[in-house]
Amino acid sequence: MERLICVMIGYVFGLLQTGYLYGKMHNIDIRKQGSGNAGTTNALRTMGWKAGVVTLLGDAFKCVFAVLLVRMIYKGTHGDMLPLLAMYAGMGAVLGHNYPFYMKFKGGKGIATTAGLLLSTTNAWMVVICLAVFVGIVAGTKYVSVGSLAVVILYLGEVVYLGQTGVYGIAQNYLYEMYGIAAFLMLSAFFKHRANIKRLLSGTENKLSVGKNK
Repeated sequence: MERLICVMIGYVFGLLQTGYLYGKMHNIDIRKQGSGNAGTTNALRTMGWKAGVVTLLGDAFKCVFAVLLVRMIYKGTHGDMLPLLAMYAGMGAVLGHNYPFYMKFKGGKGIATTAGLLLSTTNAWMVVICLAVFVGIVAGTKYVSVGSLAVVILYLGEVVYLGQTGVYGIAQNYLYEMYGIAAFLMLSAFFKHRANIKRLLSGTENKLSVGKNK
């Protein structure tokens, strides 16, 4: 039951669609602009750097706050599985971001929200590595989608590495659940990027661009 509760807590936090709300404040419906996606990249392309940064931070930290709330609720009763419950909260936040019911389940692609989970469930070195990989790939290729997909693959590897080296300090059966969640988030990211992957293969993927600042 506690797993379901954590997913629901995360989902509620995930419903905060930063890009959509920012656009509405400027009389823009981001779902009708650019790719129609409510995430960071489309906010950056259609509304400028400020919108992109605000969307990135908002979508990342809603996951961080969901994880923190779960840790506060369960630290006294489920300390032996707290990292796992944090992962469930993060998964819920990604689902809420990607499939918000009040937007007809049309949200973002979950990368910034997964970044929030990365911040919440790994160590500083892992965060630095993921950031360096993302920035390096995007700077070199101008394809945000490639950098995003590389990071979710790397995140899965990091979760497995930290788990197998005892960093999380929980039972092996809980670790397997964590690996499963990380794998699900990776597959979910690939599913949400399926159109990008098709464009990459055909050589028509959009490169990084910045819209007019609002």
